[in-house]
Amino acid sequence: ARCMVAQGVREVTLLGQNVDAYGHDLPDRPTLAGLLHALHEIEGLWRIRFLTSHPGDITPELITAVATLPKVCPEFSLPIQAGHDALLRRMGRRYTVAEYRALVEAIRAAVPEVALSTDVIVGFPGESEEEYQATRRLLQEVRFDQVHIAAYSVRPGTAASRLPDDVPPEVKERRRRELEALQEEISAGINARYLGREVEVLVEDRHQGKWRGRNPQGKWCFFEADGDWRGKLARMEVSQAGPWSLQGRLLREMER
Repeated sequence: ARCMVAQGVREVTLLGQNVDAYGHDLPDRPTLAGLLHALHEIEGLWRIRFLTSHPGDITPELITAVATLPKVCPEFSLPIQAGHDALLRRMGRRYTVAEYRALVEAIRAAVPEVALSTDVIVGFPGESEEEYQATRRLLQEVRFDQVHIAAYSVRPGTAASRLPDDVPPEVKERRRRELEALQEEISAGINARYLGREVEVLVEDRHQGKWRGRNPQGKWCFFEADGDWRGKLARMEVSQAGPWSLQGRLLREMER
């Protein structure tokens, strides 16, 4: 990370299938929270992100690190996959819906400005309409910033591949479309709260004639400006908010 910062990198993302399990297979059993603290000490590094998390491995220490370390962005990628306990058991997930909800409450209590994203699968083998509706209710009640929704398809070699793929394709597609429409409405409502607010944007590139970057919560932000803003921190006042991005007026460059 120090070498990357020396070359001009200002944001790093720690990436893993289950990034919270970092250190479990190392001799001294370091933790992700400890790694975040170490990265936070690197001068010249502005932002730190991590994904993807597993609900069963998030610790109070990790939540505290996100809440107290200014460079660690306030966001969690927290796959739920389904909103019904019976379906979670068939998926082999090591948590219940109640445990997941309690984790979300703990995160939001510690990090009020947190952005939460999740993954959902519809049409998993045996998914009943009741189980699907439970997932729909979970999305309505938790109100994630972003949800990645996929229709189940067989992957050879997995435990699920031994189960009958018994949900008709048209039912999978209906459920996927319904959840996508629901989430678009939820995301639009969440992002509307940014209207009139100032946000910090780490600019990445130009897109369709505007400068584009992300705020600490990972939301795409767009603004118009002359000059080269790539790699700079910009202060932007939000004037438009949609389900997938924020647009606004450049106020000034920020110093770090």
